[in-house]
Amino acid sequence: MLAATVGFEVANGLGLSTAFAGDPTDALDFGPLEPLVRLMQDTPADKLLPVLVGKLNSGTELRMLVTAGALANARTFGGEDYVGFHTLMAIAPSWYMSQEMKGAEQALPVLKVLYRNTNQMQSHGGCKSEVMHAVAPAPLPAGKDAGDALQEAMRRKDRDAAEKMFAGLVAGNKEDAFNALLHMVQDHTEVHRVVLPYRAWDLLGIIGKDHAHALLRNSLRYCVAGESWSGNATYNEPRELLPKMLDEFKLHDRKPGDRKMDDAWVGQFSETIFKSTGKQAAAAVAAALADGISPADIGECITLAANQLVLRDMGRTPNMEVNGKPLGSVHGDSIGVHASDSANAWRNMARAGNARNCCASLILGAYQVAFDRVERGGDFLHWNPLPVENHVKGIGTTDAEGLLRDAENAIRGNLQAHAAAAIHRYGQLGHDPQAAFDLMRRYATSEDGALHAEKYYRTCSEEFTATRPAFRWRHLVSLARVTASEYGRPAAGIAQARELLKV
Repeated sequence: MLAATVGFEVANGLGLSTAFAGDPTDALDFGPLEPLVRLMQDTPADKLLPVLVGKLNSGTELRMLVTAGALANARTFGGEDYVGFHTLMAIAPSWYMSQEMKGAEQALPVLKVLYRNTNQMQSHGGCKSEVMHAVAPAPLPAGKDAGDALQEAMRRKDRDAAEKMFAGLVAGNKEDAFNALLHMVQDHTEVHRVVLPYRAWDLLGIIGKDHAHALLRNSLRYCVAGESWSGNATYNEPRELLPKMLDEFKLHDRKPGDRKMDDAWVGQFSETIFKSTGKQAAAAVAAALADGISPADIGECITLAANQLVLRDMGRTPNMEVNGKPLGSVHGDSIGVHASDSANAWRNMARAGNARNCCASLILGAYQVAFDRVERGGDFLHWNPLPVENHVKGIGTTDAEGLLRDAENAIRGNLQAHAAAAIHRYGQLGHDPQAAFDLMRRYATSEDGALHAEKYYRTCSEEFTATRPAFRWRHLVSLARVTASEYGRPAAGIAQARELLKV
């Protein structure tokens, strides 16, 4: 009762906590939230949704369920489980999706992700198999920069030292701790390494920065684990390239400029990034930053270049086909979806980071898009982007309802090119984008999406808002294509959630 009265942070400072019999002495405890966190971990997945809907009906806020689900995930998986960290990255997007909806339906996207969360935790062993435990803080080495100290501990694979130093950092200023963590992230541009810290940081805006330590540790642990993965040395170019770019263009402590560019420049520079090698794209962005060009305009170009990988993708080849990701599909872990989610993460980390990390994030964001196009296979420079001209000409209506009905029929028929053409024409005619997003969100909620439906919907909706009118509809067109690709594989738990919510 006292812990609930004074709050989690103060309770921990006073040595108060919610203890469960049999807990190890180093168990990570979430104070007043502990019973709800345990419920997420230990309730069988097939019984979870009735319990959660019951809590909503009795007055528990949806935000509290989001908080408990995120903390349960962090403590159970610690960034070490593939489905686990994908689910953590989907929690904030599912919350934002819920806020675009009304009535009982609001809870649907969140319940969908929480079902996946608990199902995976149950497969992992629930609270009995937690991998993240309490850690004692330790000071930084004397005279050492925080980011450098974390990076060095990671490179020598010393997770214990990195964890202790980070615990000390995050107990102080959360923004400074995040900026130090980014030095670890920037050693490599593997997609999950990039997206995980941003989605965790974004989630803190929903559940509160008091939980920064538990959520950001997932990224730290992922980065340290990555040092031991075979094949990583092949892609370690960023750890040499980034310092070189920061030195050569004198960007270490340079305050980013605010020089705004016109549509023609944005269109041309996005093409430059798309057509370059990784090193060339990194150098182009570093030069633009040194020239005082606005990070917002540079970030816009990076996300537009990544978007081209969705619009031009020829889809999965026979040797890439797996269950849930058939021949020709582009949803899930396709090159374009991964590139777009990464570009969105780099752009947002540039916004959230200090001057040095703003520059570093944009340099690496451009590098990653160009590198992926060159190294991941496919003749993207010669493949034409959607929409295909004959599909656009074949659209026989101009009214908004008719175009959305046409797009929905194409989605339900897995007709990617036709769905893209219908939404392109809808935007061309100046119709309301919100109605198109409402359609796409319906299927981002109902379909499995191979772990990416919520994230990619959020990526596209964010980038649509942040992109100038001349180019923003490319993001909605790509979302229509991916939505048509993923349709036909309903998410686990979604039918039960609809029945319980009576929607």
